[in-house]
Amino acid sequence: MSVSSLPQAIQSLSRKLEKLDIHPQGEPIIQLSVTACVMPMIAWIASQPCYPRIYWHGRDTQEEVAALGCCKDFIFEDAVDDNQLSQAYQTQRSLSTNQEIRYYGGVAFDRHTECWPEYGRAHFILPRVELRRSGDEYKLLVNLNVESGDIEQERNLALQALAALVPPKPLAPPNKIQLLSRSDRPNKLRWHELVNQVTHDRFIQDTPKVVLSRLTQLEVNEKVDPWMLLASWQGRNQNSFQFGFQFSPESAFISCTPERLYRRRQREVFTEALAGTTTRGLNEAEDAMLAQQLLDDTKNSHENQLVREHIVDALTPLSNYVGADELAKVFKLSHIQHLHRAIRAELKPGVNDFQILQALHPTPAVGGLPKASAINFIRQREGYTRGWYAGACGYFNKYESEFAVAIRSALIEPGRINLFAGAGIVSGSEAEAEWNELENKLKTIMSILTEV
Repeated sequence: MSVSSLPQAIQSLSRKLEKLDIHPQGEPIIQLSVTACVMPMIAWIASQPCYPRIYWHGRDTQEEVAALGCCKDFIFEDAVDDNQLSQAYQTQRSLSTNQEIRYYGGVAFDRHTECWPEYGRAHFILPRVELRRSGDEYKLLVNLNVESGDIEQERNLALQALAALVPPKPLAPPNKIQLLSRSDRPNKLRWHELVNQVTHDRFIQDTPKVVLSRLTQLEVNEKVDPWMLLASWQGRNQNSFQFGFQFSPESAFISCTPERLYRRRQREVFTEALAGTTTRGLNEAEDAMLAQQLLDDTKNSHENQLVREHIVDALTPLSNYVGADELAKVFKLSHIQHLHRAIRAELKPGVNDFQILQALHPTPAVGGLPKASAINFIRQREGYTRGWYAGACGYFNKYESEFAVAIRSALIEPGRINLFAGAGIVSGSEAEAEWNELENKLKTIMSILTEV
């Protein structure tokens, strides 16, 4: 199969569109695709004139997606219960049997509290145009939504979107950003108070784990390119999920996160317990020593085991089979390392993605145990709105889906960079040590922002 340059791929796809015979009684969602040439995906999406812009890169797959525009979407800005989300989700899935049709988006950490504008408590988009890489193969795709019956208008919108595509421009090299100020919410004093509350004997008897987090706001007087920032972050943490959502020029949410919520292929689901943290060593011997100390540490092992047990319990009613690693392994990132247990399940017939999301999200690794009481504590005491931080971001269709937990993430706004980090608080947690863990988790992104 010959590989087309970008202009050739656009021209070929446009011809397909012009010749397409669309039947009013056919499926409402139509997708066309052609092969394309090698493309620097983040640079390409950053160069385009339209919004939304969506980027997705799997952690241990060779898959990468840059998506533009909106063919169809569903968003819940206000309070939404599980039945409403489930109904909207099932409606989208029913519009096409094509296993290549994908909706990209996210679900907020807490759907019962106010969320960020544009992002909502849940927001998913079927893009107008996608550039997808699978291994070394690239495809350019265009999606049409003829649900309303206005076939020619939809064809023209798709042709206009293709005509507006431009070649990628090189990303500007990262420069040291002048930080005007930094504020933390909760601040250090309040953090100590919260950790002491959670580790109090009477509290911890009923709620053995609460994942407390912190919003770090950096005020800047220059424009920050979220795609340059994500590309730099990607280069330092390649064994993570990397993704970005930019619904308008004013705001972008980017993440370089190690944690998978789940991956589904047909009825097979893969997930994991990722909890328990230490730093990386300065050399190979020290790194191995710290990893072994993490494996031997009672507090961290207990935290990971709690997460494993919860996930297995949550998946069991939905599954014919659930299996999990008995022993934890060490998962290494650039500045930290985590305890990790792999979990696999075979779903019962008829179980859908929303039921999996409902069962797993938020995980004990970002919320706590029991889920309801831990999240209620976070909602009342943490002091800021998490939004999509610690939310579930990814894509779904009828046959496959993948969601990551947005734990290493940043919300870029005019004049401000919002960074997030959390730590699992259990019996034996010490406030000062957990505060230092938050600092360690921000080291990679802070080094990109503040180093020349």
